[in-house]
Amino acid sequence: MEIIDYTKTQPLLVGNPAAKEIDESIAAPIDRPYSKKYLMALTVTLTMLLIGVVALYYTFRYGIGMWGNNIPVGWAFDITNFVFWIGIGHAGTLISAILFLFRQRWRTSIARFAEAMTIFAVICAGLFPLIHLGRPWFAGYIFPVPNQHGLWVNFNSPLVWDVFAVSTYFTVSLMFWYIGLIPDLATLRDRAKSKIKKAIYSIFSLGWRFSNRHWQHYEKVYVILAGLATPLVLSVHSIVSFDFAVSILPGWHTTIFPPYFVAGAIFSGFAMVITVLIVVRRVFNLSHIITIDHFDKMAKVILVTSSMVTYAYIMEPFIAWYSGHPIDWYTVIYRATGHYAVAFWTMVTCNVIVPQLFWFRRIRRSIPALFSISILINLGMWLERYVIIVTSLSRDYLPSAWHIYKPTLTDFGILIGSFGLFFTLVLLFAHSLPVVSMSEVKSVNEHAQPDLHLGEDHAG
Repeated sequence: MEIIDYTKTQPLLVGNPAAKEIDESIAAPIDRPYSKKYLMALTVTLTMLLIGVVALYYTFRYGIGMWGNNIPVGWAFDITNFVFWIGIGHAGTLISAILFLFRQRWRTSIARFAEAMTIFAVICAGLFPLIHLGRPWFAGYIFPVPNQHGLWVNFNSPLVWDVFAVSTYFTVSLMFWYIGLIPDLATLRDRAKSKIKKAIYSIFSLGWRFSNRHWQHYEKVYVILAGLATPLVLSVHSIVSFDFAVSILPGWHTTIFPPYFVAGAIFSGFAMVITVLIVVRRVFNLSHIITIDHFDKMAKVILVTSSMVTYAYIMEPFIAWYSGHPIDWYTVIYRATGHYAVAFWTMVTCNVIVPQLFWFRRIRRSIPALFSISILINLGMWLERYVIIVTSLSRDYLPSAWHIYKPTLTDFGILIGSFGLFFTLVLLFAHSLPVVSMSEVKSVNEHAQPDLHLGEDHAG
């Protein structure tokens, strides 16, 4: 038997009817003009973004006194949003990197979209520490760069660890996303009828010609980046949790935070992937590529991570009680019965009770149920960060420093604006680049593969 030259069988793959159908289905949203529904959705998200811009204007114009922050609640909506969006960005790298290394074929239809969501979520998250500085033009001093003032960062601070962790995570995720796009950009280049589009796709496809050598280099780089991204999934949110865990504040000073935060990040990230994918699947007619089986598997991952989060919810008060520390125990009681009890019990309902519905196969495969539950999970996970941050700060060791936090319209405006930015980026991405990886879907679709017998004849 002769060795098959896949550079010669590639034209068979390109001309394969199944492969061509996959290309046409995924590229259809890019080719067709903007629909009324799309423009209406973009109008809504841009309006949300505008609300955030107005809130930021008032923040920069009059200072962070426009927020509800006080003493001692110096961290509130801003850091809550930061931790929330970093968590949303974890599902993309988990689907892309870890499931890729474990050769999970079902990830191929959702990986590209999840990767893009990672990029957009980290962009949203990165805005909040800059805003929280009060003087965002001094953000450069966070990095260990020589400057005329002789300032140097404190490497013992977990806030500095955040800078390195999040920036590294964003860089690797962006490279991972772009490398995966290259074969698809080449496909769009070959399909493009407009000279301008063909020129743009040619530049960004980096001269990809579907040769055997190109595929070999591509797979090596993809595996290396997947290997780099995998520990980042576990380390980034662990480091974010150190912002709280290394302090001595009651409610924060606990060793369970790193695994607790990682599980919660994957939990909320998968919920957001389900929420947005359901809409994209319906709007762009991708139900034959993003199937119910994909949602079923994602629901199972949510069920597992919900169990981890539930375990953390149980262990946190248990350790506070078992330690015999009265102030830690008071913080636990205050969360459940104090001023923020409604937020606490809503969080428990959304993150512990509601996901248990995924034990039932019928619910895991019901689009309305999936959509509703995923939204409730994201609400619960945002409230989790809010409860951890605000309740712990509002009740510390000194009763004389206790204070109740009440968010202002500016706080809500910035929160709405962050969602507006995220969904605007999602919509622009969905209409300009393939939301599903063409090359990966074809690689697991037996009908889109080149016929090996024809390949042997062709090579011979």
